[in-house]
Amino acid sequence: MKILITDEQTGKRLDVFLTETYPDRSRSQLQKLIKQGAITINYKNVTPHHFLKAGDEVAVDFEKKVEEKKGKEKDSQAEKISLKLPALKVVEETDDYLVINKPSGLIIHGAEHINEPTLVDYLLKKYPKIKTVGDDEARPGIVHRLDKDVSGLLVVAKTQKFFEHLKNQFQDRTTDKRYTALVYGKVLKDEGQIKFLIERSATGHKMAAKPANQTGKTAISEFKVLERYINYTLLKVKIITGRTHQVRVHLSAYGTPIVGDNLYGTKLTKDKNKKLNTDRVFLVADELAFTDLAGEKKSFKIDLPGEFKDLLSRVK
Repeated sequence: MKILITDEQTGKRLDVFLTETYPDRSRSQLQKLIKQGAITINYKNVTPHHFLKAGDEVAVDFEKKVEEKKGKEKDSQAEKISLKLPALKVVEETDDYLVINKPSGLIIHGAEHINEPTLVDYLLKKYPKIKTVGDDEARPGIVHRLDKDVSGLLVVAKTQKFFEHLKNQFQDRTTDKRYTALVYGKVLKDEGQIKFLIERSATGHKMAAKPANQTGKTAISEFKVLERYINYTLLKVKIITGRTHQVRVHLSAYGTPIVGDNLYGTKLTKDKNKKLNTDRVFLVADELAFTDLAGEKKSFKIDLPGEFKDLLSRVK
């Protein structure tokens, strides 16, 4: 079967599009077929996270028999998982969920080009039953994410019931996620709201902020100044929506890139990052709140990591 992508379908992820098109099949089943080459775009193999564009021809062959991947790839995966996994700080654990303090440098889940330990590797090793939780086998129990070079609070579902419960809260925007960010420049307003639309950039490897009269997804961030330094500002940021890289994109578009952020920084701030000799983004998800299955609000707050405090003492 072949499907021609229209303008309305442009920008959708392939696995999401297929899940909507074939509701009788799970997303994990469709992702497996994509990875095996039974589903292609323009006669080429792609990843489940491939973004569609108008004119793409999606070919679906549910009958195709694909040989199991062997040898080197399996060995590589086994080798990756056998690597020493990081010791993660568990902030709270119940039968339904796990709240962790993710360190900077740890990626949430793997991909074809990744050969390093991930949070998912840790979860599968310590909580093997979590393998069946969620709607994507590559991200068991994961409802929200933090970028690799960002640290902070992350809640992971340990049961399918809580996964759905938590997923609904994120979709309804009833969770409370707050960050502390150190940015370049002086933010003059004591508090404010940033409402640039966000969409994937033309190159596809990062996100881009767009004015209200252009296309993009609604994204809302609120900020409050905690402290001003000579060339920096310390902010508390609350996200109303949860777009990919939202805080980083919004603060960059606002003219105050986050310290350590080479993806969304300017040439000048990238040079400054080199001088600071840092390998992380100075953004911490230090506050998180959601409700448990009993309807009770659960709130968590963590201290800033040592390297963040050290940098603050240097820039004062």
